[in-house]
Amino acid sequence: MTFRIHVTGAAAQAVATVVPQLVADRVASGITAQDPALWGPDAEAEASKRLGWTEAVAISRPLVAEIVALREQLHAKGVNHIVLGGMGGSSLAPEVITRTAEAELTVLDSTDPGQVLSALRDRLQATAVVISSKSGSTLETDSQRRVYEKWFRDAGIDPAERIVVVTDPGSPLDQSAREAGYRVFNADPNVGGRYSALTAFGLVPSGLAGVDISELLDEAEATLIELAVDNEANPGLVLGAAIAGTNPLKDKLGIVSDGTHIVGFADWAEQLIAESTGKQGTGLLPVVLDTLAPELTSKPADLQVVRLVANAEAHHLFPSDRHEGEILVSGSLGAQLIVWEYATAVAGRLLGINPFDQPDVEAAKVAARALLDNRPEPTPPAFTAGGVEVRTTGDFLGSASTLDGAVDALLAQLGPDGYVAVQAYVDRLALPQLAGIRDLLAAKAGRPVTFGWGPRFLHSTGQFHKGGPAVGVFLQVTAHAPEDLEIPGRPFTFGQLIQAQAAGDASVLGEHGRPVLTLTLSNPEADVVSLFEAVN
Repeated sequence: MTFRIHVTGAAAQAVATVVPQLVADRVASGITAQDPALWGPDAEAEASKRLGWTEAVAISRPLVAEIVALREQLHAKGVNHIVLGGMGGSSLAPEVITRTAEAELTVLDSTDPGQVLSALRDRLQATAVVISSKSGSTLETDSQRRVYEKWFRDAGIDPAERIVVVTDPGSPLDQSAREAGYRVFNADPNVGGRYSALTAFGLVPSGLAGVDISELLDEAEATLIELAVDNEANPGLVLGAAIAGTNPLKDKLGIVSDGTHIVGFADWAEQLIAESTGKQGTGLLPVVLDTLAPELTSKPADLQVVRLVANAEAHHLFPSDRHEGEILVSGSLGAQLIVWEYATAVAGRLLGINPFDQPDVEAAKVAARALLDNRPEPTPPAFTAGGVEVRTTGDFLGSASTLDGAVDALLAQLGPDGYVAVQAYVDRLALPQLAGIRDLLAAKAGRPVTFGWGPRFLHSTGQFHKGGPAVGVFLQVTAHAPEDLEIPGRPFTFGQLIQAQAAGDASVLGEHGRPVLTLTLSNPEADVVSLFEAVN
């Protein structure tokens, strides 16, 4: 099953208008040939070392046998539980690959102490850990590696037999991991993290978890010829034009899974698109929606819906099943991954930005490290209600003294083209119901609402929040962790780290003029009820 796409409405007009010019400019063959000039002179230096993903299928083939052999070695020792410590593209691609294949993978892309402890306490004797970091200096994955090393040693297990590292050649992690005797897989350094699904970053954890990664590469390869040819049926050009070529631009991109066999694809696409396009005051904001989301009924004018279905070319008798005005896509997971990467690169060209850099991601990291180094006293809350501490970044609270009043004050900052971003820096295993606040807020605000678990969204939509259009309002949810956890060799704990990440991001958003409402749950499982009552 290769990739299929069906467009109507504004998206169809965009395809008819834009794709012929993309064909004339030989954009598809240029991407395949890794031409760095396609995105203008300002992007050329970065693009020249970020287009390796176009040949990831061929470069990754030799890895398959190595990964399968390691999986068999681990199984022979009774090691059959794989944990992945990674952030952003390093975790989101393996998550969608394993969930779709129904292979078990514990994805640890959090610094919440409760979530880290849940992973550590789960079958440690049968666990191997993949530590994935392109730069080799990612603070979250370094912390996860340190704590697993300690727990393995304390259990009488040699960490060198249980820790597998994926990183760029020559990174600090590459060097230290080899010195420690860990198994190291080097990824192609000419691929950015969010485009790395079909490289070692996507394949090593997925293959160790039991996925047939050779089949995944076959699925992607089956689509490569279509993507390389400069013609108007090229799915990468059609999808890129449909999402980024509408006039006026529909810059909110609702992604709905509706009949597709792929599980969790929208979360992966969200980080690819948001981090690639959200800069210089423009960009496409992906909004992950379910089939009953309020936005699908209210239909904001600036929202373009993409619906992942079983068959994009199926004929439907009833008009309601045709989803007029939407983009319908279907196909295998491997095909979807590579087509969306091409389409995002095309979208970058249409938007006039560099789709391979992330200029605003570092600011939140710097702010968090400064808070960890200096450890200032916590800012006192404006007020506390129902066990929830209320703080703001920006002066918009007015006379509000209740939770619902605070939420209303935040939503009052929304403009006609605005969006709400919910940022949940909590244990998502203990509070999965918190994601339900998204639909409630969307119904209340009448505008698109995104939901991200912190700190993982910092490595994806975090770029858009700071670099994209300045129309967002931000609801942070943090918590006092019931149990904290030391990070070996560090002067701060996991609890202090996640609090610094939330506070650091709020301060950077404030510097960009974005309003932030921070609600801190004193007793998370009880206080979440107060939060839902305030929003509803």
